[in-house]
Amino acid sequence: MDLQDITKDMRNQTDYRLDQRFDELMRKNPRYSNLDAENRELIFDLIKKYKEKLRRGLKPSLRTIKEEMYHLYQNRVRLHLTRTDLDQIRDLLYSFKGE
Repeated sequence: MDLQDITKDMRNQTDYRLDQRFDELMRKNPRYSNLDAENRELIFDLIKKYKEKLRRGLKPSLRTIKEEMYHLYQNRVRLHLTRTDLDQIRDLLYSFKGE
């Protein structure tokens, strides 16, 4: 399971099921072991932010994704984000576009 698997059918998932799948991913996938609790919360907040838009059929534009990444990159020290964290978040944001 990967972040893209969570976002694949997000339009049909309840908030509870989305939360379950995200927690399961963080527990079982060693690729995300580098994320601390704050970073996991940041990623889950991004998922919730775009979930409602995706349910209405609105996909984020490339500009929106780049602006979101720029904001995260500018605050990477304050948010304790590593380069790997930023890469994983970018992959997540692009998966929203591909849904």
